[in-house]
Amino acid sequence: MFAPTVAIDNQDYVTVRRGFHTVLLRKGPAPDSDTESVPPPGATVVPYRSGDPQVRAWISGGENNGYRSPAVLFLHGGHSLDPSDWEMAKPYRDAGFVVMEPMLRGENGQPGYFSLLYDEVDDVVAAAEFLRQQPEVDPERIYVAGHSVGGAMAMLSAMTYPHFRAAAALSGSPDQVLFIGFAPRAKDQVVFDRDNARELQVRSPLAYAGSFKCPARLYYGSDEIQLRLTTERTAEIARQHGIDVQAVQNEGDHISHVPASIQQSIEFFRQHGAVR
Repeated sequence: MFAPTVAIDNQDYVTVRRGFHTVLLRKGPAPDSDTESVPPPGATVVPYRSGDPQVRAWISGGENNGYRSPAVLFLHGGHSLDPSDWEMAKPYRDAGFVVMEPMLRGENGQPGYFSLLYDEVDDVVAAAEFLRQQPEVDPERIYVAGHSVGGAMAMLSAMTYPHFRAAAALSGSPDQVLFIGFAPRAKDQVVFDRDNARELQVRSPLAYAGSFKCPARLYYGSDEIQLRLTTERTAEIARQHGIDVQAVQNEGDHISHVPASIQQSIEFFRQHGAVR
């Protein structure tokens, strides 16, 4: 029932993005993000520019330890940033990473139109460039992670941006044909022609699994049966292209597996240069 559905495209995802422009049938803000969230304690609001729009992010301070710290760009689930997302990423901060959590176009009262997993990739790349330029951050040790929608965005961004050291996707959907067909409320989030197979393909990490620009771990919960086959297939195709990508199942559901998966991702990032 949950076998991979989206067609595989062997082109590099960067090349595909250069030649494809999504057509939005509805132009407006992201779902459930009419107002900007108040930043939680320890988070500083910073502006970053993605093309013409200037949008905002939350960022933690670096340690005053005499050297530049590794950093994690953490992509929130859903379509708005709130303090629960900051709390989810706390283990990264506790492990010594600077953490930046960007709001994306159309979210939390930010400018721009919501496109569902496509134009937002440009915002993630812009946020990563901003993060690399911070004086407390080591630009050679930038990592990307995300949960749910943010997990899918982490995969797509790791296929687009060449400067991530490693990536971790938590419960990200690799196949948007399946996601939009089966996930509750998913059809309500679609702002493009869902009968256009190309629109779905360019939003599906599985379709471009050979395009990962860095090692990655794709975590999912044992109860998330809809993710198992597509996540494993994504990792399998990446490995066929010589890329270190593994699907990792941990006990739990969409939320309860996350603490263990984040701890494992920290160790994975450490294996890829997070500790000097």
